Amino acid sequence: MLVIIRIRGSVNVWKEFKDTMKMLRLNAVNNCVVVPDNDSYRGMVMKVKDYVTFGEINLQTFVAMLKKRGRIEGDKRLDEKTVSATGYNTVEGLGKAIFEGSANITRVPKLKPVFRLTPPSRGFKSTKTHYPKGDLGYRGKEINELIMRMI
Repeated sequence: MLVIIRIRGSVNVWKEFKDTMKMLRLNAVNNCVVVPDNDSYRGMVMKVKDYVTFGEINLQTFVAMLKKRGRIEGDKRLDEKTVSATGYNTVEGLGKAIFEGSANITRVPKLKPVFRLTPPSRGFKSTKTHYPKGDLGYRGKEINELIMRMI
């Protein structure tokens, strides 16, 4: 699974890039989405790589993000009661099912597919240069460390 985090704003951005970010549901800075790792999403991400950072998320980080930043309709936290209505016993069980592909994050009732993260502790290196000198572009597994700083 790919996780994509928007790093830069929308001032002086071409309409083509704005439209792609809208399709990815990255409407604001520090918004994060988790998508399947397939060619369609890879192409969209490569188009907006100068505005986002992305990489492969691991299960522990995904479950931590669901617990801390998962929201349902009405901007309420994702809790055990809400998760039990979806057919899973715990948030960990739901996270594992989504991560393994047996469930889809957009098909879980009332769960918002966008995670609103905080700016990272210790800040960004640079929002104008690519990783590893800056924070934009492909990070691989190191995206998990950034997410933990942003939760």
